[in-house]
Amino acid sequence: MAKNLKLKAARAVRDMTQADLAAAVITDMDTADALDMLRELPEEKKQTLAAHLDDDTRKDVRRLLAFREEEIGSRMSGNFVCIPDTLTIRGAMSELVRQAGEHDNISTLYVVDKNNAFAGAIDLKDLIRARENTHLEDLVLKSYPYVTDHEKIDDCMDRILDYAEDSIPVLSEDKRILGVITSEDLIEMVDNEMGEDYAKLAGLTAEEDLKEPIVQSMKKRLPWLIILLGLGMVVSSVVGIFEKVVTALPIIMCFQSLILDMAGNVGTQSLAVTIRVLMDESLTGKQKLELVWKEMRIGLCNGGLLGILSFALIGLYIYLFKGKTLLFSYAVSGCIGVALLLAMLISSAVGTCIPLFFKKINIDPAVASGPLITTVNDLVAVITYYGLSWLFLLKMLNLAG
Repeated sequence: MAKNLKLKAARAVRDMTQADLAAAVITDMDTADALDMLRELPEEKKQTLAAHLDDDTRKDVRRLLAFREEEIGSRMSGNFVCIPDTLTIRGAMSELVRQAGEHDNISTLYVVDKNNAFAGAIDLKDLIRARENTHLEDLVLKSYPYVTDHEKIDDCMDRILDYAEDSIPVLSEDKRILGVITSEDLIEMVDNEMGEDYAKLAGLTAEEDLKEPIVQSMKKRLPWLIILLGLGMVVSSVVGIFEKVVTALPIIMCFQSLILDMAGNVGTQSLAVTIRVLMDESLTGKQKLELVWKEMRIGLCNGGLLGILSFALIGLYIYLFKGKTLLFSYAVSGCIGVALLLAMLISSAVGTCIPLFFKKINIDPAVASGPLITTVNDLVAVITYYGLSWLFLLKMLNLAG
């Protein structure tokens, strides 16, 4: 229903000669959805449309516009039922019926005390089953969760998800109910957050719209692509340094992608964990060091297990299918196993330290780290793999071919 209203409003606002029609459609929308629609309009059209809204809608929109876009108050809805705690069961049912004409979010009733402060909530099923002589306060869940209006969406999103309620009240500093966050609002916020996170990990500053101009999309992508081009040239240059190693041992080229891919995967995992942890602004320096140490231990353990597995299987593969001697086969696979261990260990540290560094210099680690991690880990993997091959296979064992 809300999506249909959004589509109608979108079509109407394209032609502002239909301002009355657009205003009528937006008036029927939920206030938060109407606000989203208005925020997407140019300032001139926004003012024209606002002038055609009815007084109640204009008042609700202005109330939400008072909040910054990243605050939970900007997402709240006025679709809720609120009753005083002085009512009887019969009185509460009558008040519910009266308010249900305007609000369809009736699965939870919010209760306020004599000072109009939030006192708790009542489940509709409990109210229906209650006997007439039951006291209303016996039905009130006084520990019902809530959020405050100026909390940042990022800070309270997980908490709201953990509550698993149909709706959560949004309170002011003096505990008055300003609105609610419904399950539909929550789904939309999660979708928006996921879209922004994916965009940031790709090196974009924001999600791209299907109708966004090509030049605008290019501006979002080009800065990091240019940086990555430079880093890619560095990686290629490093590979060139080991040209003699590749010439003497062409078989090691077959397993280069294995080392690079695993290093990249481990680095990305550490990056995701670190960005998640960095959402906690109270993180101390000691806790950050513990995070780096933990990720390095995980990289070491996983690298050790996969290194041993690679040593056994790749050695057998080279011996059986490439026609090499047993010594040569397991010397190469041993080099691959050790390189895998070191690459995964270092990549875990890199994947953790890079976002911590960007956070320290006040650059969003989600935007800056994503596109950088893969290239840096490629560099780490190339140096580790070819460096070990040169030292272990050529210098120490004098193997070639």
